[in-house]
Amino acid sequence: MTVNRMKEVKHFINGEFVGSASGKLFDNINPATGQKIGIVHEAGAPEVDAAVNAARMALQGEWGRMPLAERADLLHKLADGITARFDEFLEAECLDTGKPQKLACHIDIPRGAANFKIFADVVKNVPTESFVLDTPDGQGALNYSLRKPKGVIAVISPWNLPLLLMTWKVGPALACGNTVVVKPSEETPFTTALLGEVMNQVGIPKGVYNVIHGFGPNSAGEFLTRHKGVDGITFTGETDTGAAIMKAAADDITDISFELGGKNPALVFADCDMDKAIEGTLRSAFANCGQVCLGTERIYVERTIYDEFVDRLKTGAETLKLGQWDDPKTDMGPLISHQHRDKVLSYYRKAEEEGATVVTGGSTPNMPETLAGGAWVQPTIWTDLRDDASCIREEIFGPCCHIRPFDSEEEAIALANDTDYGLATAIWTENSARAHRVAAQVDAGIAWVNSWFLRDLRTPFGGAKQSGIGREGGVHSLEFYTELKNVCIKL
Repeated sequence: MTVNRMKEVKHFINGEFVGSASGKLFDNINPATGQKIGIVHEAGAPEVDAAVNAARMALQGEWGRMPLAERADLLHKLADGITARFDEFLEAECLDTGKPQKLACHIDIPRGAANFKIFADVVKNVPTESFVLDTPDGQGALNYSLRKPKGVIAVISPWNLPLLLMTWKVGPALACGNTVVVKPSEETPFTTALLGEVMNQVGIPKGVYNVIHGFGPNSAGEFLTRHKGVDGITFTGETDTGAAIMKAAADDITDISFELGGKNPALVFADCDMDKAIEGTLRSAFANCGQVCLGTERIYVERTIYDEFVDRLKTGAETLKLGQWDDPKTDMGPLISHQHRDKVLSYYRKAEEEGATVVTGGSTPNMPETLAGGAWVQPTIWTDLRDDASCIREEIFGPCCHIRPFDSEEEAIALANDTDYGLATAIWTENSARAHRVAAQVDAGIAWVNSWFLRDLRTPFGGAKQSGIGREGGVHSLEFYTELKNVCIKL
């Protein structure tokens, strides 16, 4: 399905693209221009029912009986199918999000495809356990474990990395033998729909992968999370939305896996490699227009290098080029929507009201006429906010950060942990002992040392506190997408 043919985006249910019985449609907007680029069908309860029932039937059919080796081979072909249509996926992703092609072609599309191969291989190579039990009669018993698919998985995926974060869930779910019903963000429907065509091309059985489009409350999202035919819900997005899904899941004790918000700190020590720290922090604060759950919004810098760091980060931010996704010189695209821009700009105003010094940015940029209608904001750096300021406590999810000095390692750790969130941290130091000490003490699911966004997909990924529930990655994904059964055989 080419992007041109995808101007009308339908649901993908039981291997077919279908419209909504209600006839409800909503617009798909290019955030770089503010122009309409398509219409999307909104799912009601009938479409969600059909998708869940198709997924349930697929579990009982060919997919449910398929040997692991054959299933893994299909997922490898699926990854190759995405790669074969790389340019289509790239254009679709960039039109939906506005992000620069040089970002999407190195991260979103290749890693989105790789998720299928990686988890197909993980599942083939993860053992279960067995024990010999002594019994009173002296004959003993043998216990061993079987890993079974959980069933129908509801996948609710976000708009910031649409293909990558959707396949990050769909890949392990399918590798484990589950079926899925995906509800992508209403902002970014293209690549999730396009994947349905690739599923058919490589021979994934009907009903294994289903997509329904729509919104949250009283729409596709709520109908899916409350559906009694769903065996597990995996979600990446805002903490408030996660709380609402958690309440819905409680009614049927549906299992959940959440990756939620963050207010991530960077700790920059005087013994850091300054060039590396500046380059890494520029990416962690401004990549993808700051719309990365792992991004850095709080930067703590040892006082002796504070002024230099602020000056150099300011220079770096001011060299970032905002522009159209297909311009190879573009470093930063727009925010995802005008609605989100309004939220981010409200924090820009609030920062100044709360006493921030605006080092750079703080407003909207002047864009060419062709892009004037887009959701553009300036990369922004603040200093001098109080530790209890809104822009220090609350996730903004835009291209902005606050820099504050510290005087000791203990103070830096305390500042980093002074948050309701605990997703990620970046630590910049050339002292290996300090690196180990600080990484262990910061309350976060991921601690990067002298790097950012460097991911080994075999390792656990997830957050502490209000940043999530559960872990994804490697064998840890299997813990959610499968149920372990113990078999006890009396000898």
